[in-house]
Amino acid sequence: MAWRQFVMNLGALDSELVEEIFERFGASSVTLTDAGDNPVLEPGPGETPLWADTTITGLFESDVDLQPLHDALITELELASLPVHHIEELEERVWEREWLKDFGPMQFGRRLRIHPKGSEPSESDAVVIHLDPGLAFGTGTHATTALCLEWLDGLSLNGKSMLDYGCGSGILAIAGLKLGCVSAVGMDIDPQAVIATRQNAADNEVTQNLLVFAAPGEIEGDFDVVVANILAGPLVQFAESITLTLRERGMLALSGVLCEQVEDVMTAYARWIDFDEPAYRKQDGQVWSRLTGKRRAG
Repeated sequence: MAWRQFVMNLGALDSELVEEIFERFGASSVTLTDAGDNPVLEPGPGETPLWADTTITGLFESDVDLQPLHDALITELELASLPVHHIEELEERVWEREWLKDFGPMQFGRRLRIHPKGSEPSESDAVVIHLDPGLAFGTGTHATTALCLEWLDGLSLNGKSMLDYGCGSGILAIAGLKLGCVSAVGMDIDPQAVIATRQNAADNEVTQNLLVFAAPGEIEGDFDVVVANILAGPLVQFAESITLTLRERGMLALSGVLCEQVEDVMTAYARWIDFDEPAYRKQDGQVWSRLTGKRRAG
């Protein structure tokens, strides 16, 4: 099927109202993207901030007349004219597989491989996760996810239990199970992450061993391994509750932490955790870290 995109700079307009108008006039999807180069790295709790320069894109079937949408935006938003905008004609493609041009097999550590669904590694001893980018963050392409996957690959996980706190796509919990964990729990407050994790668990045939929760209060018991790949603010804020999910001498990995935030995060956990040396990785001008350690006995 061919498609058309209505692309417009959002400026100071109400994003929710513009999105509602797009959907009312037949948009199959609406996407907000950064039109400049000002990433929002760490929003406050409960916040959904937009970029300083935001573009909104509505995807429509090719036969949809977009002039009524244009007129409705002007009328309902009380504008003399629309902000900078244009219409793009998109050729017919299999869009759900279009990402494969940029997302191929990846290796993490010695054994672990991430492969798009439908492809297989040549190595007979590879531990394979089948994953397509989808609703939630976490495909292995970001430095923080890669650091956590490499750490998991280097552990002996046979018979252990694992918690993936802020699971995103569920990739870390699934990796833990594929590498030997007998059970795992994924928790994320984002409903899309819960959906994505359950779907990815089914695709990797680990559903019976992976529980997925939508709130920290649903987590019960403690775990041999806890991974929290979120952001420095929540890691500090929930340091005690995250630590209390970890058994004595259990292994902890914290990521989503910029290099300048390492000291604050380690200080928040210092009363419970004996930390190893941080691991660092540079990506897109930022230096990210992974903090690992064990919970003290007693």
